[in-house]
Amino acid sequence: ILSLSLSVVVGSQYVGEERIVGGYAPVPHSIKYIVSIQTLERKHFCGGFLINKHWVVTAAHCNIGVKNMMIVGGDYSLSIYEGTEQEILPHILVPHPSYNKITNNCDIMLIKLRAPFYLNSYVSIALLPRQGAPIAEGRLCRVSGWGYTNPSGGQIPSTLRTVMLPIVSTEKCNSSESFSGNITENMLCAGYSLGGKDACQGDSGGPLVCDGRVYGVVSWGKGCADAQFPGVYTAVFTFNLQAADLF
Repeated sequence: ILSLSLSVVVGSQYVGEERIVGGYAPVPHSIKYIVSIQTLERKHFCGGFLINKHWVVTAAHCNIGVKNMMIVGGDYSLSIYEGTEQEILPHILVPHPSYNKITNNCDIMLIKLRAPFYLNSYVSIALLPRQGAPIAEGRLCRVSGWGYTNPSGGQIPSTLRTVMLPIVSTEKCNSSESFSGNITENMLCAGYSLGGKDACQGDSGGPLVCDGRVYGVVSWGKGCADAQFPGVYTAVFTFNLQAADLF
């Protein structure tokens, strides 16, 4: 996402329509690395995940300006105050320098926090894959978020949702029956050929976790849960995010 050694990626857009479709509510606080990115009026609009107590990763298209957002960790139900939440303001937003809002390439952004998160039984760090090590086609991965649960929109869910999706090969995702060559080397696809399960509006920036590590960032798609059009994620393994530890 950043260049400075932080070669992270950013690029995608579920912009405004990202929520888990066809999923379920996980055990409360069992997904501890996810954060809700909210407006200062406490309205959720994107997801993200902690890679250390000072840094969050999300999608570049979630950039609404450093003065307009709040990062919330330890949350489960957005409508109920549970006492487990930690609210921290961002200090610096670092969208990938190669992010392209037209192609959605490099749709990834780092957020440096004004203060560190306190790691406990409700807030923890997500593990990253080794750079250059892709995930195999067909491997089941988990995507989570507070996005829409219905492809046609409606109300966002109050509690976190999650769903398991298989990785789709870039070749298949780029076929003429699907995204017709618009999937770059910095993108990863996941979903079912019959549709029905997917990330959706509001899930943008959230983590796609495979084998216990975050391989993707919710980026863009064609509708939500449509047949032949899997969700598209920024491929985390094509970037070096470990450099965030230097800051």
